[in-house]
Amino acid sequence: MEEGKAVYCEDICGAGVCETPAYVFDLDALEHRIASLKELFGNKATLCYAMKANPFLVGPLGEAVEQFEVCSPGEFRICERAGIAMEKVVLSGVYKSEKDVRYVVHTYGARPTYTIESMEQYRLLKDCAVKEQIRLTALIRLSSKNQFGVDKGVLEQILEDTGRDTHVGIKGLQFYAGTQKRNVSQMVSELQLLNAYYSELENRFGVRFEALEYGPGLYTSYFHNEEEQDDRIAGEFAKALEQIQFQGKIILEMGRMIAASCGYYLTSIVDIKETEGIKYCIVDGGIHQVNYYGQTMAMRTPHIEQFPKRTGCEDKYNICGSLCTVSDVLVKQFPLAGAAIGDVLVFHKTGAYSVTEGISLFLSRDLPRVYFYAKKEGFREVRSAKRTDSLNAEADTC
Repeated sequence: MEEGKAVYCEDICGAGVCETPAYVFDLDALEHRIASLKELFGNKATLCYAMKANPFLVGPLGEAVEQFEVCSPGEFRICERAGIAMEKVVLSGVYKSEKDVRYVVHTYGARPTYTIESMEQYRLLKDCAVKEQIRLTALIRLSSKNQFGVDKGVLEQILEDTGRDTHVGIKGLQFYAGTQKRNVSQMVSELQLLNAYYSELENRFGVRFEALEYGPGLYTSYFHNEEEQDDRIAGEFAKALEQIQFQGKIILEMGRMIAASCGYYLTSIVDIKETEGIKYCIVDGGIHQVNYYGQTMAMRTPHIEQFPKRTGCEDKYNICGSLCTVSDVLVKQFPLAGAAIGDVLVFHKTGAYSVTEGISLFLSRDLPRVYFYAKKEGFREVRSAKRTDSLNAEADTC
């Protein structure tokens, strides 16, 4: 799955995109990623983007993926503003308020696909459908032994009821059992078990599901001294799909696998010092803005570029952020050549989760700028820096 030309430090900084901290999302790389995934899976599966990975990419992905997994009212409003076709929306989430579900059903009816994660959610969905006098289509989430979804007992109770009901139709199941999975045989085993369960339900309830939304949790490599296994694992999984004679349509729900490689995080060195023999670079960003899954106490080294590039002797620095906590260490003992105040450090593969998962309100620091990049259009600011102090204080009543 060869990616398109990446954005490099010279492209970013040479274009004047240097007011840091900032995120840059390379839309060309995103387009290449989607194209390569579609080529890889062919007609064996379609793609559903889990927008929690990076909601900024919803607009650019509007025509590129078949579905969007939407897990909150805020995410749903983002889809509305982006003009996403409601037929592409899968309204998911462990908690759905009555107010929000009634709004979607009243406004958009049967166009979205709804998910059911509890008996209470099923009853609410059925009540909304009866009130609007329409038939809704839903997926039931089968739990992987956690707080998400329902067990087989509850699932089968719902199927018994929908078998007599004209207002909610079940199109299939939704299943997700973890992220950063390297073991393809585990994924294949899950799909085989689900396929067998589909056959069992068909025999018992006379249902024939048309789809399965499955989150494979495909592995994404982030760190140095870590084999780049992304393409190999995805390729093995795609080959394994060919051996599964699944009776319905397989929809692969992905977030990290789609978004990670298109993202860059820029932060500038604002201070350099040495304390007790340890060299430190202080940057204007921090752990509240960049997050790598699997990073532990800054001991693993992500891919970072220094701009401007320098040659010569390197010194090793602990790169620390601007938060007033000893935990704000991005990476330890990272080699930099001729490090100077004003240098920009570019962190790669920050397209998934970094923009949303950080402790962004801690210390009331501004939210970073966000840019889109495409070769034809150059850079475009899609979010300016946002103050957070008003969110962390009593509202001004004057």
